Amino acid sequence: IQRDLPDAMDMLTICVESGLGFDAALARVARNSSGPVAAEFSRVLQEIQIGKSRSQSLRSLADRTTVPELRAFTSAVVQAGELGIPIADVLREQAAEMRMRRRQRAEEKAQQVPVKILFPLIGCLFPALFIIVIGPGAISIMHALFHGA
Repeated sequence: IQRDLPDAMDMLTICVESGLGFDAALARVARNSSGPVAAEFSRVLQEIQIGKSRSQSLRSLADRTTVPELRAFTSAVVQAGELGIPIADVLREQAAEMRMRRRQRAEEKAQQVPVKILFPLIGCLFPALFIIVIGPGAISIMHALFHGA
């Protein structure tokens, strides 16, 4: 969910800004994407169709998942609905924030790579390098010591 949510948010924002209502945009995202985000959005739409309010359905979505970005999204949409803030503005800000968080997570993983590569480098590459570099010198020293006497 955490990986697919920024793309789903971008699609949702584009749909709302192009003139679709929030429920129709949610249906479009659920139909055009795949994975757990689409399944959760479909479930929200089903709950709305059986009579739950949008805010109740979104709150139950937040209760079902443990992803902090999705919880922030649902609470922002519920508050926007209660306060009368245009949903397109809220979606645009949420999508920008999720893209920023995804970029930060990628940068964190990139910073961990040198530490993770250090041990295989020491264990595999350095012994072979020592054999190649020191091996001929050790052989010539052995010849000089034992054959020279």
